This record gives sequence, C-alpha cells and structure tokens, in this order.
Amino acid sequence: MFMSSADYRESLRGYSPRVFVNGRQVESVADEPLLAPGIAGVGVTYDFALKPEHAALMTARQGTSGKTVNRMLHLDESSTDLLYKLEAVRLVCQESGCAVRYLTHDAFNGIFQATKRADAAHGTKYHERFAAYMHEVQDKDLTLGIAMTDAKGDRSRRPGRQDNPDVYVHIKERRKDGIVIRGTKAIVTGAPYMHEFLVMPCRTMTPEDADFAICCAVPVDAEGVTIVAKPAGRPGEASAKFSAKYGQSVGVVIFDDVFVPHERVFMAGETEEAGYLTTSYATHHRHSCIGARAGFGDLLIGAGALMIQANGLDPDRHAHIREAMVDLIKIVEGFFACGVAASVNCMKDPAGSVMPDAVFANIGKLLLATQIYDMHRLAHHVSGGLVVALPGPDEDHNPETAGSLSAVLAGRPDVPAAQRIEIARLVEDLTASHQGGWYSLISLHGGGSPEAMKREIWRNYPVMEKVELVERLLDRGVLDEGQRVSKQPGRCCATGCEVPSLPEAAE
Repeated sequence: MFMSSADYRESLRGYSPRVFVNGRQVESVADEPLLAPGIAGVGVTYDFALKPEHAALMTARQGTSGKTVNRMLHLDESSTDLLYKLEAVRLVCQESGCAVRYLTHDAFNGIFQATKRADAAHGTKYHERFAAYMHEVQDKDLTLGIAMTDAKGDRSRRPGRQDNPDVYVHIKERRKDGIVIRGTKAIVTGAPYMHEFLVMPCRTMTPEDADFAICCAVPVDAEGVTIVAKPAGRPGEASAKFSAKYGQSVGVVIFDDVFVPHERVFMAGETEEAGYLTTSYATHHRHSCIGARAGFGDLLIGAGALMIQANGLDPDRHAHIREAMVDLIKIVEGFFACGVAASVNCMKDPAGSVMPDAVFANIGKLLLATQIYDMHRLAHHVSGGLVVALPGPDEDHNPETAGSLSAVLAGRPDVPAAQRIEIARLVEDLTASHQGGWYSLISLHGGGSPEAMKREIWRNYPVMEKVELVERLLDRGVLDEGQRVSKQPGRCCATGCEVPSLPEAAE
C-alpha cells in the first residue's frame, strides 16, 4: 500500500503520542500548526512515490518479499539501488530541504546486516524477527523515527559508569515475554510525527555495557514514552519563504519503563554486534546525507543565480560572481561525486544486501560537514547584504513605506522589486535564520561528528597498499624474480638489516 501525503497526515490521527512543544502539550499532532512544516516535509516522500515521473527513483522491488515498496523503506541489493537511493534523497530534499524519511532506510539496512551477524554468533532469531517487522512497515508504508543519539551524560565515562544510567537507553528488566527499557534519546528528528521509533545503540559497547546494547521498535504512543520537541521549521513567520512550509522538528524522547515484546526486540545485550550496527548504520546514513545535502545545495545554487540576476549582475561578465558560483557548484557536486563512488564501489554483505564503500561515504560526509559553512558564505557572497538588511514583510503592505521601498529596492529594471525581495528572504531563510543554523548543525553533526568520519576513513583506507607502492618504486631490495625484501626496521628484523648467519660448526 502506498500512502499519499494526505493519507500520511490522516494516519497520524490513529496515534496518541504524549508530545510537548514550547511548553505546551499537543492535543493532535496532525492538526498542530507548529508541526505542520515537518509533516509536509515527510509528505513529499509519499507524494513523489505516486508520481509516474519519479517512480523509478522513489519505488523499488523488495527482494525479500517480491513487493514494490517506497525507496525510503528499501534494502539495497545492488550498486544501482544505492545510486537510485542517492538520487531519490537528493530529489526529495530539493523540494523539502530535509525529508528525514531516508533515515528509516538507513536503519533498515544497518539492522538487517547486524541481526544476521548476531544470529550467526549467538544462535538468536533476531534476523527473522526484524525481517517480519520490516515487511510489516513496508506493507503499511510507515515512517519511523531513529532514536539513536543518547543524552550521554559525562562524555568521559562509558554508559555503564554514568552516575545517572538514564542518560543512555538501557534494559531495566528482562521478562519472559519481553524487556523493559528506560532512558533518554536526545536528538530524534521528526519525533512527534513518526509512527514508531527504532531504538538503536549510538556507540561501540564493552561487555560491561551489555544492558545498553539494545535495538528494538517502539510505537510513538507506547505507554511511558514522552516527546519534548521544538517546532518544525518557522511556522507562521511571514519572512520564512521556505521553512514556513517545510522544516523538521527535533525531539528529546524519554522512555520511562517502556515494555517491548520479544517480537520487536532485535538486539538485547550483544555488545559486539551492537557496535557493528552503529558503524553500519553510520555508513548507510552518511551516504544518504550526501544526497540530502546535495539537494539543499541545489536550492542554494538556484537561489544564488536568481539573486545575481535580480541584482543586475552577469556571471559571464563579472568574474568574481562567476568564481563564487563555480566554487559553490564544486562543493556540492564534489561531495555528491563521493556518494556516486561509494555506490559504484559497494560491497556485498553476508546478509545479502550491499554496503556503500565506507571510505567514499565518509569522505563525502566529511566534505559536506566541513564545507556547509562555505556553502552559506558563497550564497551570501553572490546575494549581497540585502539578505539580512531587508525590512520585515509587514512593510511590504505599509502604505506609508511600501511605495518608496519598492522604488529603491529594485535591481534590474525588468525584475520587480517584490521579486528581488522574495529571493532575498529565501536566501535569508535558508542560510541566515535559526532554520539556516539548523541546516548547518545537522550537516556538521548529523550522522556523527567529523572526528567519527575521520576515524572511519583511517580505519578503512588501504594505507599499506600505498606504502608498498612507494617501496616498489624505490626499488628497496627487489630481487630479479620480483620478490621484495624490505630493509626497513620492523619489517624483516628489529634493526632493518639481515641477521648474519651463524658460523658452521667445525668437523
């Protein structure tokens, strides 16, 4: 079953989550104006899957069931799947800025791989449970919130050594029919308007952290779940040309002795496999983030080009403007190219799915994380100071000022002042408002901090292959038959030279 955005909004009425926004309890998520931009953003992933022109990107055949499902819920089985997912995420984020639903896809792929490993190592039945749950979600076309980032408490201490154990979600009680979990997930995008949460570990675990190595599915309105969230976007603000329509809420989700039946538990104490799940999800998610931020970059490129035009400039004649636009394009297409490379160089997983190349996925995410501020700077460079100096929208209709402002704030004669003002407010909304700051921060820290990506790049990059390449070029001890004998310390002996042979005994 494929839902439309209207069906999705209506489906939210079937849930009764305990949600607080701006200090007030929300009676109906589907009807709450402060959450409307977030619901609209997720809705794009539903409507685009129903459009014939987007069907190839937005839908896919699920190999484990043979059914056609939304791309945001699909397991990747080939390089083509990864490429199409990357393009699909870029497409929906061009429209919405952040469509968030691709996180469900990333979690599905990570859990599918991790549960296969857990079953092989421990004889559990997690993989079968998860496959059944995944098929149910695909059949109903649901949207899941990824409850991964714990509150963490004192960052210098491991989960099991915190003064307050509730800063991490953990197993409080193991029952015959399931488990009871407790704790706090601090950053859950779209939390109020999800159907369910996938609770996942956020870091590698040691045996002493076994109770924190938990992965399970929890309905958004399960007893004991409380969501404390921010508004989505900038609802109701006249100057918010984009984020009054599209944006995402972020919530703190508190699990207060929440019961989870066994059929919804996909990991419960398997520390090694929980660590693998963390890195597997991260690789899938960083690959998706590349597509998401490329879609956002497309918005900046388009808005920048329109602002240049409205200002009366011509990139063909004004080299500094052309250079800034090329730099912006270089950044966006540069990290997107890493996503393409990660897709093409994917690896088959023992579970039967594919994993994006970890090096290219992490390099692409590292580039966008550290260059998002350059993207904003370049958009500001080509747009000018009007972006933040423009009077508020109320002046557009003020009879005392509207006429004079209209006369002096025009740029090119053939571009009306109202159009130039509208574009300037769009650039402000995307880059210089609190919503613009949100885009920057999720780009920097979403899917892990830059340090986490650097570790993954170093861990996966074949440095020694490059060392061997240079050694061959330096011709260090290469014999005629091509056998290389290194003279470097530590490679053949402690000092880097051959140990002399012992003298033969006298007869």
